[in-house]
Amino acid sequence: MIVRSKAPFRLGLAGGGTDVSPYSDEYGGAILNATVNLYAHTTLIPRTDGKIILRATDLDKEFTLDATNELEINGELDLQKGVYNRIVKAFTNKPLSFELTTKMDVPSGSGLGTSSTLVVSILGAFIEWLQLDLTAYEIARLAFSIEREDLNMAGGKQDQYAAVFGGINFLEFGANNDVIVHPLDISKALVNELEVNLLLFYTKTSRESSKIILIQAENVQKKQSKPINAMHLLKEQAFAMKDALINGDLKAIGQILNTSWHHKKMMADGISNPVIDTIYNTAMEAGAVGGKISGAGGGGFMIFYVNDADRSTVIKQLHTFNGEIKHFEFCFAGLTTWTIHE
Repeated sequence: MIVRSKAPFRLGLAGGGTDVSPYSDEYGGAILNATVNLYAHTTLIPRTDGKIILRATDLDKEFTLDATNELEINGELDLQKGVYNRIVKAFTNKPLSFELTTKMDVPSGSGLGTSSTLVVSILGAFIEWLQLDLTAYEIARLAFSIEREDLNMAGGKQDQYAAVFGGINFLEFGANNDVIVHPLDISKALVNELEVNLLLFYTKTSRESSKIILIQAENVQKKQSKPINAMHLLKEQAFAMKDALINGDLKAIGQILNTSWHHKKMMADGISNPVIDTIYNTAMEAGAVGGKISGAGGGGFMIFYVNDADRSTVIKQLHTFNGEIKHFEFCFAGLTTWTIHE
């Protein structure tokens, strides 16, 4: 038996950061994001020898462990271990023996929700193997709980839900980690045009998002007016982006990205830096209408909205930096799992 799963990464188009506590608990958050055909992949093969093999091919790491009720969280493949520990604690109450292999289509820390999407993918493989009866909301909430509560990793709530549900979604966040997912019904023509007009640029830099997120949360706790007002404005832009997509107002999308970026930089130190600012300004001078960093900031992927007539000029200018254009298409399937019986 071979069990496989894949979960898509997401582009945050508007409202990013308003899903992070305590802001979302006190004021309510809103985000518009979209999943793309870049994935976190998991393969699980059951074993009968009382061993656990954990392998991350993109990190070139592999560990062989004894199958116990709880694996030690020690900084080595902790996401994989965290999912296993919760599965045993919540569902099996006994050790499991298996081989688990993961890989991602983008580097860790690149701003597309990599850690959360990987947790969803790993969790999906266990759910498929053990035939656990969980709804999409339950899977997303479980993934959130593993990452944020069990492993104490700082972050928001959007990534888990995007990875599980897939598609272009408007998400609302409230107190007690409440999340509502609103799928947007957008014409295929508009989706195709968005793919033509959006550029995804990898800066070939990564960052530890948790540091930026902790600063952001601390700013809210301290009632810092500038960061909080920036988050209020970012939330408004998420609603504006939703309206623009529903109404097919392509012109507004680039402008919303540009406005959001200027507000986002005010949430916390480290979101931008001189390199990111230079890349952004260069793209704008070459003809981009708007753009932003994807994820918490500090590095990783950047998104630009570029009219087709200016696309080649913007790409040419971006190629002067040590980065790369990443081709993508939107995908509308979320977490997908399957089993092959040999």
